[in-house]
Amino acid sequence: MRKRSVTMGDAAVRRPPQVLRGMRDFTPRQMLLRQRVMEVLRQVFERYGYDPIDTPLLEYYEVLSGKYGEEGEKLLYRFVDQGGREVGLRYDLTVPLARYVAVHRAELTFPFKRYHIGPVFRAERPQRGRFRQFWQCDVDVVGTRSMMADAEVLSVWIDALGALRIPNAVIHVNHRQLLEALVRAAGVAPSLALGVFRAIDKLAKIGLDGVREELLRIGVEAPAAERVLAAIALRGEPESIIPQLRVMFAGDEAAERAVSELAELFRYLEWFGVRPGSAIVDLSLARGLDYYTGPVAEAIVSEPAIGSLGGAGRYDHLIGLFLGEEIPATGASLGLERLVEVVDEYGLLPTPASVTEVLVVSVEADHRAQALRIARELRQAGLDTEVYLGERIDLRRQLQYADRKGVPVAVIIGPDEIANDMVTVRDLRTGEQVRVPRAELVAAVRKPLGAARQGERGSADE
Repeated sequence: MRKRSVTMGDAAVRRPPQVLRGMRDFTPRQMLLRQRVMEVLRQVFERYGYDPIDTPLLEYYEVLSGKYGEEGEKLLYRFVDQGGREVGLRYDLTVPLARYVAVHRAELTFPFKRYHIGPVFRAERPQRGRFRQFWQCDVDVVGTRSMMADAEVLSVWIDALGALRIPNAVIHVNHRQLLEALVRAAGVAPSLALGVFRAIDKLAKIGLDGVREELLRIGVEAPAAERVLAAIALRGEPESIIPQLRVMFAGDEAAERAVSELAELFRYLEWFGVRPGSAIVDLSLARGLDYYTGPVAEAIVSEPAIGSLGGAGRYDHLIGLFLGEEIPATGASLGLERLVEVVDEYGLLPTPASVTEVLVVSVEADHRAQALRIARELRQAGLDTEVYLGERIDLRRQLQYADRKGVPVAVIIGPDEIANDMVTVRDLRTGEQVRVPRAELVAAVRKPLGAARQGERGSADE
């Protein structure tokens, strides 16, 4: 028999509903974990005095266009809206920040410190760990050229990763001006500089041989390509690498200034209390976005092989593109998707399957009034509590519901409990239960909940 098409307006639905490619739905457990990670990040960001802002998902296309380089431009979502305006979905949170500062300049206190956690969109080819909609978690300082600002955002990074219990994170630091000096010293034509940066930026993905092939492909002569490859092998602790950089770039005024800025940045990191080994100099680091002007950084975990968790950098000219007045800025961004993936895979922040802590179970339908009163009392005591809303009431069905949701505690009321002004409190993790006077309800519920929370903390610390 031929199936009839189901119509909605003029459009026929010819296929089952599905998620747009490169986008995702999130289950309650996934959302609870994401929210927990974001809350940890918010606490660290605010501890350093960063205030939250938000910006629209949509910007005029001219705001976004020309800020991300040739490769980034291809990934911008761009369309004409119903008002005939050319608009785009935000590609990152930095360019919208620059526009925000230009619009609100008179209202801001400089240096302006903000954090922003929100979704961004890129028309990339979807693959494992790479989506077309994903979230970034940014901190930025606007209105100062001090290297202390660059060091602070990296210190925030280190504290945030530590609070998430992510192991062995190391901040790799370079300077955009050193990359440009490296290109000059290698004898590469200035017109090829951006292509060289982009090739170096792919090092982790394609290796030295791949970078060599990429350099030759864009027109870099073989001897110059080898000099570039030799230079980007320089990596290590600032105490040993910075003196080598001073020798390597002696006589190049811009490079000497960049080396001095790196030395100052690492000195501030020491004063921030960042432990030795948490940040290193890495001449192979080449952040791909074209708006960076000074120090750049990536947070990398190599053991276990997690890779990059975020990028950072100074961008002193970007805000001036909107304002006609140069306002320096620096910032750091962590990728929420990658953070959540790592936290979940390694069990770093055990997360409940549901927000519900207590299910109030009425054995008979006539007891619903008492169940609702008990639930209200538990909520007023600060406990996340629900009452089963299904039409059929029986003990087994309600306890199955609690088990499937992952609710840790049930409060059960039946004829005996009501007749004696008692309640039964059951720990659904262990099966143990106690009957207590109604007046002791809250204390009796808190006891198994406290044990469950202590178990979470203990497993997270292992």
